[in-house]
Amino acid sequence: MGPYSEKKQLERAGSIKRLLDSNPQMDDYMKSVWKKHAMNIAFNEDEYNRRVKSIYSILQPRHKGGWISYE
Repeated sequence: MGPYSEKKQLERAGSIKRLLDSNPQMDDYMKSVWKKHAMNIAFNEDEYNRRVKSIYSILQPRHKGGWISYE
């Protein structure tokens, strides 16, 4: 996730709309999944940052201690 960009959020919303409009044969379950994604797009920086913080605050580091080992 990068810094908030209204342009990027509008692009995401447009992509989902095009996906739904161009696939009338899509089953109802998948339509509901994509509609939920469209409704959950953050259109202001405060909401976006809150969501980023909530996602990254529950992640655990994959390595323990000092240096990362690629073995």
